[in-house]
Amino acid sequence: MTIYQAPPVATLQLENVSFVHRGSTLLKPTTLQLAGCHRTLIMGPNGAGKSLLMRLSHGLLTPTSGSVHWQSEPPAQAMVFQRPVLLRRSALDNLTYVLAINNPPRPELKGLSRKAQAMSALEKFGLAPLAKRPARVLSGGEQQRLALARAWLLNPRVLFLDEPTSALDPAAIKAVEDAVLEFHHSGTRIVMTTHDLHQARRLANDVLFLHNGELLEHTPANVFFTAPSSPEAGAFIRGELVW
Repeated sequence: MTIYQAPPVATLQLENVSFVHRGSTLLKPTTLQLAGCHRTLIMGPNGAGKSLLMRLSHGLLTPTSGSVHWQSEPPAQAMVFQRPVLLRRSALDNLTYVLAINNPPRPELKGLSRKAQAMSALEKFGLAPLAKRPARVLSGGEQQRLALARAWLLNPRVLFLDEPTSALDPAAIKAVEDAVLEFHHSGTRIVMTTHDLHQARRLANDVLFLHNGELLEHTPANVFFTAPSSPEAGAFIRGELVW
């Protein structure tokens, strides 16, 4: 049996990237490099620019100045939002629709019908019993897992997640985190925003810390949580209000 091995993930480079909206600078000039197949957690207080930085990195937004580029061929990417955008269809139909407009399938699903591929994804994320249920009546945790199943079918090399577990109960949070780790173990690079320090400790290889639209730290997770270099990061870790 041939075991599929994902090729190395291209490096993402941001060079002096800034974003200005209606005269307000929401992201100050930022230069960073995301290399390797790691789990990068973007952290900071509300309004720090976490989601903005992610959207600029993904390409959903164009920077006011600076450049965002991949150092080699841009990899396949997917993004899961805090509130998943789902079609007014069944859970199964949400996945078969994606397969109808995206090719080729994941290597391990090659040769299967679209319905079989979609069912495989639902089973992988514990949603098979809900295949015929309207996607928009699923619980918050089920909707997030459906969004992850949809992303999994796209076989992304880079997965962006914008606070995917906010407002979920502990069991749903664990299910989403397990899914994120499953992506990573299959060779997908993870870039994720969160305000949950415990979650970041569980998932992060490295941390990007923003404050008032400025990137103050990009360090390995163990360094960030034990010896942050900025007073703002130290206060954030201690649970103090950071203005």
